[in-house]
Formats: sequence, structure tokens, C-alpha cells
Amino acid sequence: MAQEGKMQVLQITGVRQFRFLEMPIPKPQGRQVLVRRLGIVTCNAFDVHIYNGKPYPDETSTVTFPYPPGGPGHEWVAVIEELGPEARDYQVGDWVCTPGGRGEQDPYPSGPGGYAPYSVIHETHLVRVPAGMDVKKLVPVEMASCVAANILDLKAMNVTIKGKRAGVMGLGPAGLIAAQMLRAEGVAEIIGLDIVEKRRAYALSTGQVDRTIDPAGEEGKSLPVRNREDPNAPIEIGIDCAGFPTAIQYLMDHTRDIVTLFAVQHGPVQFMIRPPGVHQGLKLIGYPYRNYECGEYAAKLVADGQLDLSLLVSHVMRLEEYDRAIELIERHEALKIMFIFDERDW
Repeated sequence: MAQEGKMQVLQITGVRQFRFLEMPIPKPQGRQVLVRRLGIVTCNAFDVHIYNGKPYPDETSTVTFPYPPGGPGHEWVAVIEELGPEARDYQVGDWVCTPGGRGEQDPYPSGPGGYAPYSVIHETHLVRVPAGMDVKKLVPVEMASCVAANILDLKAMNVTIKGKRAGVMGLGPAGLIAAQMLRAEGVAEIIGLDIVEKRRAYALSTGQVDRTIDPAGEEGKSLPVRNREDPNAPIEIGIDCAGFPTAIQYLMDHTRDIVTLFAVQHGPVQFMIRPPGVHQGLKLIGYPYRNYECGEYAAKLVADGQLDLSLLVSHVMRLEEYDRAIELIERHEALKIMFIFDERDW
């Protein structure tokens, strides 16, 4: 999509409308690097919201069209094509992802967003990933770094993860990542909880969980309510990746020791009053601040073969098919969709 220093960049111009905008390939300045994207995946909630003119993640804000070029794409893997004059941490040819942390202040304009074949970005906003690996295994590292914040927060609190029985609420992309990270940390058993049968079946068939429960089904209704004295509690550590109040409430009601909440929450949560003692001693942990170490942790798990992010990528498409991709997500027929920019990358 690049020719004579020009490139075609996706831009959302209105509700369910987009075009390709011709822009110059930018030059890196200072500690910036020029990256050529090998692939990018949808951030499903972000993409669907913006494409439909709804603000996200702050739903009290507004969406102004035309949306910034390349936005809202941000989960990608790329190869470094050129270094800025002050760049020192990377070399041309390195493969990188965005870890989701905060880098140093960049005094120069960066961009465009991820739905563009090229961008300039400050080198401290990047994390190195294995060059030559299957792109699908790398492209969702940014989301993996978000989930990693929960795992690293538990470890920072000296919570024993190894040997515990863990529950993951919500078996979408974040839940599949959380299950794999818990497995890498040595949990004894992973229980996947989701009301959608297709998601439960996929997580089970790919080995991400040991068993599944439909919280709204008979087994879910009959699961014993937590008892802090029960050494055989089915769930000792819970991670909520669904974000719905009823899902969080269910996990709290059935987890013995600690529940940690992933970043995305769907509205305010009001907890129901339970009989005295039901929640006594339960630790409820909000989403921690993600940082650069989260990206490094996720990238290392990928490199070591303990985190297979290709399980999140259900479709590979051209960016020109963006509207069709959003429709697949809206119909719940896709997990994440990866877009490619150049046939030589696939």
C-alpha cells in the first residue's frame, strides 16, 4: 500500500463510513522509529463503538468525524524500517509490538494510527518480539500486555498462583489470554465460565481451560456459594474478563480467596447484599496500572511458547474489508480479525 513515499490510510469518516486517505510516509525524528506493519488486529469493542459513532472507552465523551487517520487501530506487529537520529534501542529489521505501557514524552508528532501500513513512534513505546514468527502469534501482544497487568499485580502482592484452582469469567480474547497466563504460572486447574456455549466449547477444545461452566445453566446455579473455610472450593483465584456486573457478582459469590478485575467494565457495578459471611475475607482487586513490564512479560511468554495468541485470530482479511470485519464482530462470528497490508507479509 506504499508507492513513491505515499501510503493509503484507513479513516472513519462518519457513522459506518470509511475511506482510504493518501498520506506521505512519515520520517522519524529524535528517538522515533519508522515501522512497517505486518499485521493488525481489531480491538473489538473500540472498533465497533467508533464505527457506530459511540465514544469509547469513556462513553460520556463524543466522537468527532472524520476520526483521526489510522484510528482506532492499536494492536499490531511491525518491522522497523528506519531509525530516527537519536534512536538507540533498536536496529533496522527488528520486529516490535506496542506493549501498552507509557514511554517517554515524545516532542515530535507521531502517527498515523494503526490502520496504516507505516507510522512513526517513539522507541520507548515499543517492545521487541521474535522476528520471523507467525504474525498471528504476535499481533495481539498489546492486549496480552493489558491482561498481564492482572497477573503481575497478583504476583506483586505475593499471591500464590501455582497449584491453585483458578476461574476465568468471560472466554473472549482477554479470557483466553488470562487462561494461558495462569497456566504458565502453574495453576492446578482452570475453570472457564461463559454464558455462550460456542465460546466455552472453543476454550475447551483448544485446551485453554480444563472444564467449563455456564453460570446461567444448571451447573452454574448449583455451584456452591463461597465458604472461606472450604479447602476444596472449586475456585480459589478468579479473573473477570467479562466486565458485566452480573458476571463480577457471580465470580465473587463463588471464589474463595481473591477476584481481580480486567480493564474493561460495562457500566457501574452495584453489588447485591448476600447473607452475612458470604464475602467475608474475599479480596476484590481493581484493574492495576499497566506498564512496560507488562509488555515484556507478554512478549516473553510468546517467545517461550507459553502464550499462543493465534488462538485469538479467527479471520485474516485485507483492510479494504473493514466494514465486513465489523459486521462479523457484531454478529459474534469472529474473535479477533487480523488485517494485512502487503501480500509479501503473509
